[in-house]
Amino acid sequence: MADSLGGSLDRALEGAFTRPAPKSARKQMEYLVKQLKGTKAVAQLLGMSRRQVERYLAGQAKTPRPALAARLEREVKKRWQPQIRAKARKKASSTDGVVVSTRARFGFTAAPGTTDDARIRDITQALPPRWADRLFTAREQGADERRLQQIAAEGLAEMYFRADNTRAQGLGVEFTDMERIDIDL
Repeated sequence: MADSLGGSLDRALEGAFTRPAPKSARKQMEYLVKQLKGTKAVAQLLGMSRRQVERYLAGQAKTPRPALAARLEREVKKRWQPQIRAKARKKASSTDGVVVSTRARFGFTAAPGTTDDARIRDITQALPPRWADRLFTAREQGADERRLQQIAAEGLAEMYFRADNTRAQGLGVEFTDMERIDIDL
């Protein structure tokens, strides 16, 4: 199954965390109740009863079903260390950029059998801050996976295939069949 570019962006920011997020269901519930200011909001967020949230807080329930455990972890990490996350995003978007490492099908419009014919390629490429900013901004605005891949393809086309626009002007790049993608800050 292909990795998601949005998930990879989130993991890159999580790599900047200075402390680990809570691991136990009880600690995760306590954190969410504090963040959302009440058990009712947490229950609605997780799609469960308020009473069940209270059971986790009291230690009566300890091991959530796998689907709930995944939602719980995702919601905690989404809210964990917002200032650290914002600082890492700002640094990537203003000075450092990001490094994209992917295995996907890249190709161009060309005659079959040429070197431009679409094929699976492993590419690791640093993208400058303007591309990091576009990716993070699109992610925050709720862009779908297709739009995020389109932005990444434009950045890889400019920096990898057109060598920072010093050659192959106007070359359009197709980015499909993504097998994996990792983004590092």
